[in-house]
Parts: sequence; C-alpha cells; structure tokens
Amino acid sequence: SKQGFTIIEVVLVLAIAGLIFLMVFIALPALQKSQRDTQRRSDVGRFRAQINQYQANNKGGLPDNTDIDSFVTNYLEGNGGWIDPKTGEEYALKSAVGDLDKAGDYAYSKGSKCAGESFDDATGTRSYAVAMKLEGSGVTCQDNQ
Repeated sequence: SKQGFTIIEVVLVLAIAGLIFLMVFIALPALQKSQRDTQRRSDVGRFRAQINQYQANNKGGLPDNTDIDSFVTNYLEGNGGWIDPKTGEEYALKSAVGDLDKAGDYAYSKGSKCAGESFDDATGTRSYAVAMKLEGSGVTCQDNQ
C-alpha cells in the first residue's frame, strides 16, 4: 500500500485554506474602516481640547466660524497634525453639518451644540460644536455643553 494524500484530501485542505483567506480579505477592509473612524473621533476630541487651550490663551474667547483655518494652523497642525487617516490630506472644513459629503469633512460652529448629527443654537457665548463625517456611517459630533 502506498503512503500519501488522496486528491480529495488535498482539494479539501485547499478549499478550507481558501475560505480562511476569503474571510480575512473580507474582514480586513471593515476593520481598517473602523480604525480610521476611531482616529477621526479621537481627532474631534483633540480639536475640543485645543479649543479649550485657545480659550485659555484668549481670555475665554472662541475662534470665529470664519477664522477657523488660523486656529487649525496654530493649534492643530503643530500638535499632531489635522490629517485624515485614509487620504493623508488635511481634513476639509465645511460650513454646515449638512454639507459633510465624505469621510473626514468637518464643520465647526461657535454658539452651537450637538443635536444628534446636527447643530442647534446654544445659550452662552462660550458654546461651540464640531462634527465630522465618518467613513462607516453617520457623523460624530462633540460640543462643550
């Protein structure tokens, strides 16, 4: 009698290996997308922390909606960057939450608070909200309310 594997055993092992590789290649992009969204949420939190630093340096004042670019340059770019993890480009500022078209687009609003995935008017002169479009689904929004 001859020692060795039958063709059926070899095909079965290759089929199982193929299924394992297929599962990995299907799960990997979803995992990467989730990691990028986690980074975006973290960046929004860092944005809030730098707004607090800005307030400490400017007698409690907030950057205006129209002057947020100088805030990004002075407070975020030198402190870990303000870069989208997928594209490697700077996050794109949009004027309103409804304008967030693609992952990494963000909106900042002085005098606002988060209302789900949008902004509402807030009371107080030191209120602000920032929202960012996620790759997976939805928008992450954080405020100081």
